[in-house]
Amino acid sequence: MPEISQRAELMPESPIRKLFPLAEAARQRGIKIYHLNIGQPDLPTPEVGIDAMRTIDRKVLEYSPSNGYLSLREKLAEYYAQYQIKLSPDEIIVTTGGSEAVLFAFMSCLNPGDEIIVPEPAYANYMAFAISAGAVIRPVVSSIEQGFALPDISEFEKLINPRTRGILICNPNNPTGYLYTRREMNRIRDLVKKYDLFLFSDEVYREFIYTGSPYISACHLEGIEQNVVLIDSVSKRYSECGIRIGALITKNAHLREAVMKFCQARLSPPLLGQLVAEASIDAPRTYSAEVYEEYIERRKCLIDGLNRIPGVYSPIPMGAFYTVARLPVDDSDRFCEWCLREFDYEGETIMLAPASGFYSDNTHGRDEVRIAYILKKEDLERSLLILEKALEAYNARK
Repeated sequence: MPEISQRAELMPESPIRKLFPLAEAARQRGIKIYHLNIGQPDLPTPEVGIDAMRTIDRKVLEYSPSNGYLSLREKLAEYYAQYQIKLSPDEIIVTTGGSEAVLFAFMSCLNPGDEIIVPEPAYANYMAFAISAGAVIRPVVSSIEQGFALPDISEFEKLINPRTRGILICNPNNPTGYLYTRREMNRIRDLVKKYDLFLFSDEVYREFIYTGSPYISACHLEGIEQNVVLIDSVSKRYSECGIRIGALITKNAHLREAVMKFCQARLSPPLLGQLVAEASIDAPRTYSAEVYEEYIERRKCLIDGLNRIPGVYSPIPMGAFYTVARLPVDDSDRFCEWCLREFDYEGETIMLAPASGFYSDNTHGRDEVRIAYILKKEDLERSLLILEKALEAYNARK
């Protein structure tokens, strides 16, 4: 039998999705599962987006331009202007989700063996995209005791060598919910400028910031305009994960030319998704306000509830809709599997994402889980009760 590639062997399983077979088996046993493992919002997509999908009037569902429809890119430029991010439509490349934007950025900027520095815990698929590009992630590990604040910039500088090509951040952060401060962003800027690195900045959660501190985009940082690659997606802000529309944004024209080669090779981003995304940008302000207020309530419900459970600790996330919580367990991977394989409370259980999968070295995070607060408050309250009962039962095993 032919062997599969080394790249495939190295590709990590998703900590978010790898437990789905156990969840399906639990469902078949009649167990109800509360999904706290994945960032799939349960809030409705804007009605203008749904209407656009319902009223598509085309005789042919054709290829779109490889960089996306101009009308969508013009709308996106208007959207970013609200955040003092000044762009022309030509500086925006529409991608098949934010995931493709990260992959194309890596493929265009990194050679095999090149290194990028990433604060961890980090979105698990960054590792997969780096492996796809033949690149190496060099982690700088943050701690739950410090609320997952950015480690001292000297820790970044220690890792810089001739193979270092960039720094990758997610702001607000998935999986921790941390929001980088202006001081932290300025220190990253200074390092990027000093060593002439790329700054890959995943900012898909900018709509979800729960503090008076300002949102500092990588595009706001002066002096590194040609170094910044902004990653975006409509998935979370419009509850449109399934339409697979994202964006890669850079003022670096040479880099855009390189990215476009990959875009042309995959032909075009999704036609129907672009139509829905363009319409959704016109959603009324009341839509965003209602979604925001709902997440404020859910965050309070979850974080207060977690920190009331004996032995559990979660810092207060300032953005996105995730938190990483420490649990009183010997191994969170084993605990998450056990919740699906062996445990139920009154016919119900919970599905969590083990945090070890959000670190390059999976010896980290062995007592941590990522929790997404994407369920309504009643379901979050029920999930917290089930978690407390599960911890009691798990730690009482002989």
